[in-house]
Amino acid sequence: MGTRTKTDMAAPSQPHQATYDTIVIGAGIQGSFTAYHLAQRHRDTLLLEQFILPHSRGSSHGQSRITRSAYPRVPYARMMPDSFRLWKQLEDEAGTSLYRRTGLVVLGPAGDPELEGCRQSLGDNRVLDAVELAQHFPGLRLHAGEVALWDSTGGVLFADRALWAVQDAFRRHGGTLQDGEQVLHIEPGAVLTITTTAGVYRAPRLIITAGAWTRALLAPLGLHLPLQPLRIDVCYWKEKEPGRASRAGPCFMAMGLSQAPHGIYGLPALEYPGLVKVCYHHGSPTDPDERDRVPPGTPRPDVTLLSSFISSYLPGLEPSPAVVETCLYTNTPDGDFILDRHPKYSNIIIGAGFSGHGFKLAPVVGKLLCELSLGEEPSHSTAPFAITRFPGVVRAAL
Repeated sequence: MGTRTKTDMAAPSQPHQATYDTIVIGAGIQGSFTAYHLAQRHRDTLLLEQFILPHSRGSSHGQSRITRSAYPRVPYARMMPDSFRLWKQLEDEAGTSLYRRTGLVVLGPAGDPELEGCRQSLGDNRVLDAVELAQHFPGLRLHAGEVALWDSTGGVLFADRALWAVQDAFRRHGGTLQDGEQVLHIEPGAVLTITTTAGVYRAPRLIITAGAWTRALLAPLGLHLPLQPLRIDVCYWKEKEPGRASRAGPCFMAMGLSQAPHGIYGLPALEYPGLVKVCYHHGSPTDPDERDRVPPGTPRPDVTLLSSFISSYLPGLEPSPAVVETCLYTNTPDGDFILDRHPKYSNIIIGAGFSGHGFKLAPVVGKLLCELSLGEEPSHSTAPFAITRFPGVVRAAL
């Protein structure tokens, strides 16, 4: 077990200095679950966050995220039962609800390979015809050649509440969370030294889960990951007849419909009463520190695309958004996560590139990153998430 100075007893002018078993950089949902699993294992863990909590600068804020069993990619489908179990475990520990089962409708053209992959991941869940679909999701209009799958496990994760719950649980297990501390320098070695704007910390293990800021942290360590931060338009749409789109309605995902591109999804009204959340799973490249600085009059083609989708498939909603907010994705070229060790410094573990679909899997991701840092056999294969799938990312350190 590591020993540490009680930072809350230090004079405000003194820098924090402490030694821990493990340091985790980035207190979004992935880093917070990682730290939680470590603290559960009685590892003295420091969780560092550059912004004052709570904040909306990264990818973990807001009230809602979709969760589901339906996944076209087998590695994620295999991880989801464990994720559901761990979410329930956190709910029980926190004594609060973090998930509402609404069901999920997956829409797509008949015979689509990704839709078939989702169907296989669902086992005995069923295909819905237009009449059955209308019973679950009044107002949704399908077109010729399109089908729907029903995922009865699908629903809404209460994102902000979940983040607070796992951070509180981390503290109850003895963890230390320091917010408002930007990491300035990482000195590798058998014991790593992390210098922040408020102090100097040391640990034999480091886990980096810094979202859109991960690439900048790793570049001085000779690792240039192909991570692309994207600004996402998060849109909310008003019902033409208030109350028709029930709060308890299902979520949906659209996979390459005849009159809409792949990647549109929706959730029932939650953040704003009477406003349904419908978004596009793509965005515009951005600097994460400049995400919200969009000049007035800047074209928003994704909003135009969504307006067309609303008119064609959800005619019960107004075709212009009532509210448009922004969020960050950090994407890899193939859309799959990075869960791996630094190729040169094996005591630095990296969790990155969650590509807009990582929140629901955060309990499992955190467990895997914990296991990697402790040198244990991962409870799920991390082979699909290896850094080596990207050639040429290791270069000389600065």
